[in-house]
Parts: sequence; C-alpha cells; structure tokens
Amino acid sequence: MQNHCAVPNCPSGKSDPQPLFRFPNDAERSKKWAEKCQRQDLIDRSPEHLYRYYRVCGKHFETSLIDSDAQSTVLKDDSIPTIFDMSSQPQNGQAKRTKQTTIDNEMESKGRKKMKKSQAATAKEDIPTLSEEEEYKEYLKSLFEVLLLLGEQSIPPTGPANNKDQGLGSSSFQALLDIRIMCGDEVLKKRYNENKECCSTEQLNQLIEVCEKFIRSKLVEEIKQSSFFSLLTGDPVKISGEWQLPVFVRYVDESNFQRERFVGFLSFEGDGDILAEKLLSEMTDKWELDMEKCRGQAHSCSGTHFNQIKILAAKLMEMHPRAVLTLSSRQSLNMSLASGLASSGVQLVMFTFKKIESFFGQSPLLQLELENAISIFYPDNEEKANELKEICRTGWTRRNDAFEVAVDILEALLLCVDSVHDNEDMKWSDQVSQNALEISKALTDFEFVMALVVLKNVMTLTQPFGKNIQGNATESHLAAVSLKAVLHSLKEVSDNIDVYHEFWNDEALTIAATMEISAKLPRSFLRKHQAECGSIRPESYYKEHLSVPVVNHTIREMNRLFCEDHLKLLRCLSLIPAVIEQHKSTEPEEVNVQAFNNDIPNAGTLSAELHCWWVKWNKKGKGETFPSSLHETLQLADVKFFPNMLAVFRLIGVLPTLALEDSCNMAHKRFTMYMENTPDRFKSKSLALLNNNYDVGFDLDSLVDTYMKTYPEVQQES
Repeated sequence: MQNHCAVPNCPSGKSDPQPLFRFPNDAERSKKWAEKCQRQDLIDRSPEHLYRYYRVCGKHFETSLIDSDAQSTVLKDDSIPTIFDMSSQPQNGQAKRTKQTTIDNEMESKGRKKMKKSQAATAKEDIPTLSEEEEYKEYLKSLFEVLLLLGEQSIPPTGPANNKDQGLGSSSFQALLDIRIMCGDEVLKKRYNENKECCSTEQLNQLIEVCEKFIRSKLVEEIKQSSFFSLLTGDPVKISGEWQLPVFVRYVDESNFQRERFVGFLSFEGDGDILAEKLLSEMTDKWELDMEKCRGQAHSCSGTHFNQIKILAAKLMEMHPRAVLTLSSRQSLNMSLASGLASSGVQLVMFTFKKIESFFGQSPLLQLELENAISIFYPDNEEKANELKEICRTGWTRRNDAFEVAVDILEALLLCVDSVHDNEDMKWSDQVSQNALEISKALTDFEFVMALVVLKNVMTLTQPFGKNIQGNATESHLAAVSLKAVLHSLKEVSDNIDVYHEFWNDEALTIAATMEISAKLPRSFLRKHQAECGSIRPESYYKEHLSVPVVNHTIREMNRLFCEDHLKLLRCLSLIPAVIEQHKSTEPEEVNVQAFNNDIPNAGTLSAELHCWWVKWNKKGKGETFPSSLHETLQLADVKFFPNMLAVFRLIGVLPTLALEDSCNMAHKRFTMYMENTPDRFKSKSLALLNNNYDVGFDLDSLVDTYMKTYPEVQQES
C-alpha cells in the first residue's frame, strides 16, 4: 500500500495531512483515475493492483464528493479526481476548468451507475491462480510495503513489538506481517506455513539495502536534472560503533524550487588526505554524483573532527575549484567561527552551551527558574529583563549573539543552577541536580569566564555581518559588500591586541569578582607545567593562548568562508526585483554575473538581458509589490524569458549560505529527529536514509525487480 498520494509532486503529507482514498476496483473508473492523475505508468496496471497499492488524497476531489463524520471520511460513489496543480494555474481559468470537470464528472457518473448495477448482478469472480514467480513478487511487495511503512514512521523494523527483545520473531516488522496474514494476505500466509517465518534477518537486511539503492538513484537522477548542486555535511555521528559523516545536497529542481536532501552517510574512519580522497571517490563512483557540477560546499563540524573536515574541504576545492567553501545556513556565523577553535577555553564554553541547552530543554519549570533569577538581577530594568527572558525561551545558545547573551545572564544562570542543585524544596530529581552542579562548576571556572568575554568582544565585530548574511535578500546583499569593513576592524584589533586584551582581561576580572571566582591559570595547564606556573601570570597566558588565537582564527576563517567567487554570487542578489527597486539609481554590476559565464546559457546576450531586467524592475507602480526573496523571484512566471538571469538565480539558489524557506528545509530537521529519537542500537545508515526520503515516490514493482536482479539466488532457494 502506498501511504502517500499517487499524484506526481503532490505537496500533501505530514505538513498538510489529507485523507487517502483507494483507486476504484472497476476497470474503467480505475483507468480514468490514472489518466486524471497523469500517471501513464499506472494506466496499464490491473484495477486490483491499483486498488491494493495506490491512493489519491482528498486535495484532488471536489469537497462535495467527500463525506466526513466523526468516525470516517469516505468518497461518494463514482467520484473522480478533478483538481490538479491549482496553486500554479492562473486564477481566471481555474473556475472554468473546475466547472467543466465537474460537468464531465456528473455525465460520466450517470453512465457508470448503469454499469455498476450490471456488475453487481455478476457472481463473485474467480480469483486467478498466480504463477510461482508472480506469487514470489507479491510476497516481496508485501515485505516492502511493511518496511516502507515502518521506515516512514521511524520505527526500527528489528525493534521489539512487545518491549521484549527476542529477535526478529518478536519484532515490529514481524508483528505487522502477522497482522497482514490475519487480514487475509494469502501469499504471506502460505510462506509462513511453508517456512515457519515470513522473512529472515538476512533477507530483511537485503530489503533495506535495495531500498537505499532505489532512494539514492532517484535522488541522484533529480540532482542531475537540476544541473548544479552544493554539498553540505553535518557533525560526524556514531552508528554501530563507527563514525559516519552525514551528507546533504542542495539544488534547485525543475520547477525552480530550492531543495535540500539527505543522500546518506560516508564512513569517517581514517585520517588525512587518504580519508578525504576515499570520501570523494565514494561520492563519485558509488553514489554517481557528478562533482564537476558542484558549485558550493559547507560543513557544520566542531571539536576533534574539525581539522579532518578542513582537509576534506581543501581536497574538494583542489579537485573541483568551483565548489566554493561557504557558511552553512544551519549554523550562525559566530557559532561556526567558535566551533573551529581548538583553544581549551573556547571548547569549554561551547561544551557548556550544549549542556545548558539540554538542561533547560528538560522542563518548562527549569526555564521558569531561570526567568525568576533574571528578574532578581534586573530589578530596575524590567524592559531588559523581559528581553532576556524572551531570548532565553529560544535556542539562544545557537544564536549569533549567544556570547553577548551569556555574559548578560551569567550571574542569573549561576544563581539558577545553584538553586536547582541545592534542591531545598526537593523539586528536582537527583540527575537534574547533578547536571546543575556540572554546569555550575563550568560557570565558576575562570578559564570559562575569560574565554566567554574574549569571544563576546571579538564576535561583536562579525555579529551584524553574520545576521545580515542569513537575512533577506537586501540584507544578504548588504553583507556581501561590507566584508572589507569587517576584516578591517578585525585587523585593527589584531594590530593592537595588547591594548584590547587588557580591556578584555579587566572585564573578565570584574565579572569574576562579582561571582566570587578567583583569577587563575587553567587546571589542565597547571597539571602539565607545574614547574613554570609561578613565573606565568594569568593575563599573559590568556593573551597568548586565547585572545591572539581567537582573533587570528576569526580573520582566517572569514577570508576562507567568503572568497571572491562566493561574494560575487551574493552580490548578484542585487538582481532581486525588490533590491533593484530599492537601489533604482544604481544598475547592477555586470562584472559579478560575468564571473559565471560558463554556467549561463548565452553569455553573448548577457549585457542586453541584464539591462532589460533592470529596466523592468527599477520602477514600481502604485500599489505594486515586487518579489523580495530569491524564492519568490524563481517562481516569477516571466523569469523564463530571461534565461541568463534564471541561470544566475538558480546558481544563487544552491548556495549553502542562504537560509531556505521552511517548506524546503525539512531534510536536516527530519535527520535530527531520527538521530535524537532512535535508540543507538537501532540506528541504521540505510533506515535513516529511508526515513528522511519517504516521499521520493516508491514504485513497488521497481523495488521487486531490483531485489530479484540483485539476489536471484534467494528466489531459487524459495
């Protein structure tokens, strides 16, 4: 059974739940449904097959044809789907088409009622006997159906169905097969009677592998059709005891919608250039991604894996120079900059931030404790207190201004966790109390305070740039032309680091004194250099091991993440209609677009086309609204008449830097949910891919054919 709509590119799903209706069982109406749904591949299928395996959602039926009550939602007799792609069709023709299709539906309905009466008089049809091969195919379809259902719902197939782990025989997978047998699946029943099991563990793994290959082939085909793409990776994760690198791809599909897809894991075991070459080889040889079409890369990585990811990024740039390194829109600029720092103080801050986020995410009561503590420290500034409370209700530890916020609430934070640890009212569990103690110890470490102050002051210089670069088109364009000013400010700090560090040290000492923290060298340094400790002053140590590295790293990373080719693409945001209208006196610079002459269809007409585009949008009529985002511009009906402009917008659309529309940004959210909610022993590379891409449009016949070609010996044994 398909648990999604059979209409191509139908947007209904979890974000827009719709009732699903089976294809009708009579031949004529079943064929009509397939034709209306524009599924040529289904027209020649038998009504029984369509009835069993395919559904059409309620979006495609007139509301008058659907009967709903508290118990069920059903279609009226002889209903036919008539509503397709209404959002993309002009409004003036919509009513006419709807009216005409409704009339057609009524006329066809009258003829079918007569046919239905004659069919009702016919005796029950004989069920044809299936050949051995057909029976085996039906058996495999049943297995794939159950596997796809579990995969979509993120239910581990091998997980226990009754909370007792007794192998595959008591698994969720077997439990659903048992239900099918009880509901009359004769093929499964026969298989169980003959073999005393419906599916072995080995066969289940084979089914999962076939699903993985099918999904990736569909994704790669769609990526190839889109021409260009960007590569994104996340933090390596452990699955079955091995480090795996999650890989995502961003592209613009044939309908000019930005897409981001999870394409799988790559083994992250190894080191240096050898590992980088192995990863790139697997993407090209096994996954069949054409890396020559890669136009961007972004990596969200921190801690011990950062250097290895840097090697991968450099190797990809070396082999494919046009795959420019960029910031990832999933991570704020300042968090990205800090994550790559190896300094023990910075890593202490980042690790503590993760603990704080996890701690206060456990219960709204803990959040309330923090807000009460904030009120205590801002008794005469209610506006500031309310602002901080509002910020703390969000994921503030991942924000671009996280270091600034942390300094503002540091004392309140310490008061809150100390109160939870004391647990005088016995409100908290022992585990919560222990977690509060761990956070308290980190907050009262002078190395933490010093690192936090340095990060706050250095990242203040990049904070407006980071906010703008991930804002709307106008803000991103502003950021692209302001990078030189940011780098100039950072260089000025670097050239005068002695003076700036003195200010930062004084600020850290003031905070430490207020919180009754003594200024001292890090414990890890004291253990390793006991003989030298007496001659080293904390101020000098933190200057050489914290302030200087943070400033130098920030300058280096800003230059690395925002190379000239990257900035030229961002400057092309000046071609967005609302930006043109805002800067109407300035015609967009052609030099930025010319950098991509090899990727546009007709470089010879670029200058004339660019001028026509500018003339079209530089004057706005009364009450007229211009597209203000890349998403809106890509969906303009007449953008197709400007092929060079469209090509440039599609190139901008694959940049990992720019934030996606919420509707296009589900891949990483779904991946995160899978990793957080699936127990470690049930995590699977293949099932993560299946869960994330349940909407690719599975064809059971193709899955079965692939399985039989891949494992012909299984059929022979059967």
